Amino acid sequence: MSYYICEMTIVRELTHFIGGAHVPGTSGRFGDVYDPNTGRVQARVPLADVAEVTAAIENAHAAQIEWATWNPQRRARILLQFLELVRRELIPLATLLSSEHGKTVDDAKGDIQRGIEVVEFALGAPHLLKGEYSASVGTGVDVYSMRQPLGVVAGITPFNFPAMIPLWKMGPAIAAGNAFILKPSERDPSVPLRIAELFLEAGLPAGVLNVVNSDKVGVDALLGDARVKAIGFVGSTPIAQYIYETAAKNGKRAQCFGGAKNHMIVMPDADLDQVADALIGAGYGSAGERCMAISVAVPVGEATADALAAKLTERVKGLKVGHSLDATADYGPLISKDAVDRVCDFIRIGIDEGAQLLADGRGFTLEGYESGFFLGPTLFDRVTPDMTIYQEEIFGPVLIIVRAADYEEALRLPSEHKYGNGVAIFTRDGDTARDFAERVNTGMVGVNVPIPVPIAYHTFGGWKGSGFGDLNQHGPDSFRFYTKTKTVTQRWPTGLKEGASFVMPLMG
Repeated sequence: MSYYICEMTIVRELTHFIGGAHVPGTSGRFGDVYDPNTGRVQARVPLADVAEVTAAIENAHAAQIEWATWNPQRRARILLQFLELVRRELIPLATLLSSEHGKTVDDAKGDIQRGIEVVEFALGAPHLLKGEYSASVGTGVDVYSMRQPLGVVAGITPFNFPAMIPLWKMGPAIAAGNAFILKPSERDPSVPLRIAELFLEAGLPAGVLNVVNSDKVGVDALLGDARVKAIGFVGSTPIAQYIYETAAKNGKRAQCFGGAKNHMIVMPDADLDQVADALIGAGYGSAGERCMAISVAVPVGEATADALAAKLTERVKGLKVGHSLDATADYGPLISKDAVDRVCDFIRIGIDEGAQLLADGRGFTLEGYESGFFLGPTLFDRVTPDMTIYQEEIFGPVLIIVRAADYEEALRLPSEHKYGNGVAIFTRDGDTARDFAERVNTGMVGVNVPIPVPIAYHTFGGWKGSGFGDLNQHGPDSFRFYTKTKTVTQRWPTGLKEGASFVMPLMG
């Protein structure tokens, strides 16, 4: 890693990680990595061209051939050693993540923890890669199947979880015997680069994991190269759809996850203090920059809505927005000035379209960090489904209240929304909760759980505009996605002379 001076500030010069080594960028194109707390550039990241991406693919392709010959248990031991190294490095990793993303250090620890849980699940590769066996399906005939790696696979991951989502993808992919190319977000690439270093230290052969920093040029290079057999993506819906469609045209598997508008249904029998606390944490944690953030509260009935709005307004006033390294802060800055401007535009649109503004986060500044990308918590009430702030993902510290007259209306709102990532319901009534979980048209459901992200050995994925592809992230689906099934039908000669047969063989 090298450094240069910019406006009297030492700026790190980042690299790619290809073939087990840090490789300086050669394209001549760079992106700025900011400190969201100060608004200053803290690093420059090279943006790879097609030649640099091709070099990573070539390294991965060569390394994967031998890696695939390692038995699953031996591969799992590398993952186990990697987990030990990550636990040793947890605080430095979380601090580095916080410094580039802006989420608090405790939140960054959670980012890393949820990632390593999937790597822990991938330690079960020896079991998860077992095929099926049927003996004597016909006279002297046995059938068995085996799961084999695809070869070279790639992940394109977003800025909001720079540790978790790369680990969700690379852990199962590598455990299954593939080589993996990661194109992380160019906004906060340092943690993915450090993860690659730790994998190498854990004993992963050089070239099995490569990190290439780039933009659309790099994405298109991965999509266009026939040696890349599968693409995993998390980000906005338009890009998810573009990658999914392009991958399909090029004969690749694709697993693409897009935007979200997660609702929390609040029934009249719910504990409103519990609900308010859950909404505050789920709506404003990580400055709302989570694909599973609850951004829509749906209280059922006017009395419930009035009481909830009052409780939320009071709690919003007590939130502390601070430096990401401030252990007492509830949340830190957003990722960039563009992100702040975008959220402020949505707030303005909400006011113009007639929503009731209960708390306005615009204009917030943190003393001593006036150039940081901070935004205070914003709360809207009496939002209607035709409003822009209901239809679109805001991805910031903005919570909206959409009042529902009854349960059926509340059920329809998330079910009919164009996004279908996650939803929650808070109630004391088991019948209502069960009916809701069965009927709601979304991929993940929480019952008295505000952010229903499943544990690592279950699958994560949204429906409708939130997800493209048949298989989801982590859980058994991840091993299905990163492997192909080969089925063998065998019979050993018995000395019988049967002669040629011209009919479809029957095994009964």
